[in-house]
Amino acid sequence: MSPQLRTTRRGDVRPARYQALQPAAVVWLTLVWVVLWRDLSLGNLVLGLVVAVVVCVVFPLPPVRMRMRIRPAALAWTVVRFLADVVVSSVHVAYAVLRPRHRPRNAVIEVDLTSSSDLVLTIVAQMTSLIPGSIVVEARRSTHTLFLHVFDVGDAESADRFRGTVLAQEARVLRALGAGSPADAPEGATG
Repeated sequence: MSPQLRTTRRGDVRPARYQALQPAAVVWLTLVWVVLWRDLSLGNLVLGLVVAVVVCVVFPLPPVRMRMRIRPAALAWTVVRFLADVVVSSVHVAYAVLRPRHRPRNAVIEVDLTSSSDLVLTIVAQMTSLIPGSIVVEARRSTHTLFLHVFDVGDAESADRFRGTVLAQEARVLRALGAGSPADAPEGATG
């Protein structure tokens, strides 16, 4: 995401500053302040608000634009399927480790996500890292590509199968959150 450029009064071209005060960020930072201090007094609330405003002015962040609509049934299915994947992967890793004279072969697998949403990239990367036997080594935001170190991948067919599970997971996340445009939803990816 490139910053927008603006021309100063002297004619210099510089990146435009982001809007300093974002109400959602101020409310969130104030809430975090109150929770950290464990004191819901008026003074602590006002102090948290002041700190939140100062943080937003000193460290302006780009606005987070999320085009999503949570779909409860699809979200429930995504969570159930994720938990099932965790159990199945745990059994697979345990079996591969405890098998006598078995030398597991690991691989780094590249997965090009179909969505252009940074939020979906982050969620899929985190969910994949939480499944035993896989961890995200690198996430390229520019190309929406994940590089994953995967345990016990014996051949190219196993690598393709794992790549398919990640893409199916992305499809479930897209259905659950309705993130991005309809063009972001991968075709044919089921799960």
